Amino acid sequence: MDNFMAARSQMALSLGFHIIFSCIGMVMPFFMAVSHFIWLKSGKPVYQNITKAWSKGVAIFFATGAVSGTVLSFELGLLWPNFMKHAGPIFGMPFSLEGTAFFIEAIALGFFLYGWNRFNRWFHWFTGIVVGISGLMSGVLVVAANAWMNTPTGFNYVNGTYLNIDPIKAMFNPAWFSQALHMSIAAFAATGFAVAGIHALMVLRKRNVDFHLRSFKIAAIFGVIAAILQPLSGDISAKMVAKRQPAKLAAMEAHFVTRPATPLLIGGIPDEKNKKVDHAIELPGMLSFLIYDDFTTPVKGLDQIPEKDHPPVAVTHYAFQVMVALGMMMMALGILYLIAIWKKKNWFEKGWFLKLFIAATPIGFIAVEAGWTVTEVGRQPWIIQGVMRTADAVTPMPGIHYSFYLFTAVYFTLSLVVIFLLYRQIKMVPFIYDVKPKTLHQDQSL
Repeated sequence: MDNFMAARSQMALSLGFHIIFSCIGMVMPFFMAVSHFIWLKSGKPVYQNITKAWSKGVAIFFATGAVSGTVLSFELGLLWPNFMKHAGPIFGMPFSLEGTAFFIEAIALGFFLYGWNRFNRWFHWFTGIVVGISGLMSGVLVVAANAWMNTPTGFNYVNGTYLNIDPIKAMFNPAWFSQALHMSIAAFAATGFAVAGIHALMVLRKRNVDFHLRSFKIAAIFGVIAAILQPLSGDISAKMVAKRQPAKLAAMEAHFVTRPATPLLIGGIPDEKNKKVDHAIELPGMLSFLIYDDFTTPVKGLDQIPEKDHPPVAVTHYAFQVMVALGMMMMALGILYLIAIWKKKNWFEKGWFLKLFIAATPIGFIAVEAGWTVTEVGRQPWIIQGVMRTADAVTPMPGIHYSFYLFTAVYFTLSLVVIFLLYRQIKMVPFIYDVKPKTLHQDQSL
């Protein structure tokens, strides 16, 4: 493994782990705030119990997210010094503001965890809201920095020199809104389905049924709403990619040859050597319609882009197909959930319904990983789209593969620790609020 591949692998590994920790850490405070609010309004002690249990999970993921995020910050300088040398002064503002949001989140989380029976109860609830908002803002700011790499603005690039730097314009680059919206909704969908799936498993096993059923409903409604909204944000993102990164869109769709009434491909195996796709289902004109709102306008294919600037087509296409397929699965399950709320409340007692959510536990995060694969692999060979190639940004320092092996071990160890802590937390849920299965129908409301 050469330095370039080791650096890319280490960055991919770090991002892959951190994105899961950060998604859960920035979304679960909102679940916690809802259960806390219901407890304050209803006085039902089970919701206080849910709030306290979830707050411990938030603390776990805040800690692991902070550690993995700090490592990523060091890796940017360690692995890509040429990139940081030139890009740091331009897109450093969102990172600086993200640090501020992180500090606010840490302070608010401390207030929340240690504020039980010490603060005014509504102020205490408000500190939990601040944890969620500041965590969400941290995610949005980091995504804004990544969006700048995809649509670099806020500077002039003249003869290898970066001039007229405008950090505000760089932060609010053309892609920041679409990427931040898409990522935020994805985080809610992934975390909502994951948390709901765990509680559904406990309900199916008849463990603390009242506690887990109410927890399941709160988490699921977040995931369901996000999953139904996600295609709308995906449409906004796709239009932005078509305008600013046509090579990425062409790789996502394995679109080799520009032609009118460009079809949308479902599935398929890209043959990059012969510039074709085997075994795909073609929907004539649909890609043209999705991008340009008509069925005839040709979408730019890879044949109009220099081959040296082509992304890896197969990886990008497969990741995109996985992301879309899993997103559609979550949306379909979300529609079933809404039917259960409005018309079929007895489904919450049915094993098949709970098993669907149990099976869906990991799919949101698989979709998130696939989406980030599309974002990063689809931008190659550029680290700054159209300005700096990834190969030109890598460190010349030898022995990066040893760093990759070390960080791989660290991240897998960290994951095992998180799994152990969460497992212990679930096992420690008190049984005082358990409800016998036969009485579930008596109180199906939140």
